[in-house]
Amino acid sequence: MSALSAEHVYKVFGRSSRQAVEELQAGSSREDVARLGTAAVIDASFDVRQGETFVVMGLSGSGKSTLLRMLNGLLPLTSGHITIGGQDLADLSEKDLRTVRREKISMVFQHFALLPHRSVLANAAYPLEIQGVDKQEREEKALRALELTGLKGWETSMPSALSGGMQQRVGLARALTADTDILLMDEAFSALDPLIRRDMQVQLLDLQASLGKTIVFITHDLNEAMFLGDRIAVMRDGRIDQIGTAEEILSDPANSYVARFVSDVDRSRVLTAESLVESPPVVIRPGDGLKVALRLLNDAKVEGAYVVESGTRRLLGSVYAEELATSLREGTAPKEASRKVSDGFIHPDDSAVQPGTTLNEMFAASVEARLPLAVTSEDGIFQGIVRRVAMLQALAGGSETDAAPDSPEEVTGSTADDQDDPQKDGEYAR
Repeated sequence: MSALSAEHVYKVFGRSSRQAVEELQAGSSREDVARLGTAAVIDASFDVRQGETFVVMGLSGSGKSTLLRMLNGLLPLTSGHITIGGQDLADLSEKDLRTVRREKISMVFQHFALLPHRSVLANAAYPLEIQGVDKQEREEKALRALELTGLKGWETSMPSALSGGMQQRVGLARALTADTDILLMDEAFSALDPLIRRDMQVQLLDLQASLGKTIVFITHDLNEAMFLGDRIAVMRDGRIDQIGTAEEILSDPANSYVARFVSDVDRSRVLTAESLVESPPVVIRPGDGLKVALRLLNDAKVEGAYVVESGTRRLLGSVYAEELATSLREGTAPKEASRKVSDGFIHPDDSAVQPGTTLNEMFAASVEARLPLAVTSEDGIFQGIVRRVAMLQALAGGSETDAAPDSPEEVTGSTADDQDDPQKDGEYAR
């Protein structure tokens, strides 16, 4: 369900803005209509879901801050519709629009915008003060917001006594005190030092996990967008070039501009197992006999595979062809026929990852893993595998067809000498 939506939104600054919109709708470019006005936002359409962090990303002059100011009515639209909670902002009177800003939308500014003559507590409580809420209630809510943002104990301090990061926390606490459903954040962390900025990003994610606000976050920092956004809109010259998750934008950029824009992003912290998971060449059932299991492994040309419980698809562990072959060679014929994989041949797997595990974390997990990483749900249901070569290709930003094929050792776990050795089991390729 959408908390906020924009439909074919245009913003042109100039005396002939309406004519400019008509020409833009007919196919003219931003440069073509420059004689009529400055086209800041061109045909922007998107929905922001309830509880979502929606990031609008672009370089300076792309129109992202102008777009944000139209979302709460600070700038009137030249054309189009913006709807909040089912209300079209264009249909609201000035009084009703002010009510929407007070009760439904809060804003966190880049440069804090604190009142220098008021204490931290008074700054945080200010939104409720202008709503006419009594002092005790507004201060109680402000105290809770300050505690959430890590400012407990600083209530009586003045803004001048705080660091930049702490001042930004006060701005965030002020927005939380208003208790609106939607937060608009305009380059909120860009004025902070890198380490403080990262701390604020982490804190925002923590707050979002507990409060579930709808957030529209403006940034020019690609890594920040990828870190914070559930979905990202990439803007260029007033237009939205692409909307998608961080993984979608990295893996399938809409055009060459987006591809260049994301080329330097730290992919290891954005891409996850979910985007790399694939079906394994073979899975083994715990009730499979040793000969059946070995035949499956040989046919797939792998040294081992994961054992998955029938029906539930719960991951039980892994099994290895070398052990099965050794046991079959050394066992007696009657006993051999009754042996199953579950008879002591399943190795517990400690390297399984979940769909949300990042590429960076997967590399660490794969160091000691003999097989491609298993991907499971939180309750242990097997989803598939992630191969090391796929991880390397994702890190490099290339496709599998562009990369060199896996070495025989990585695919099969064997060398050519192993496969030619007549002493090895005749049907066994590791």
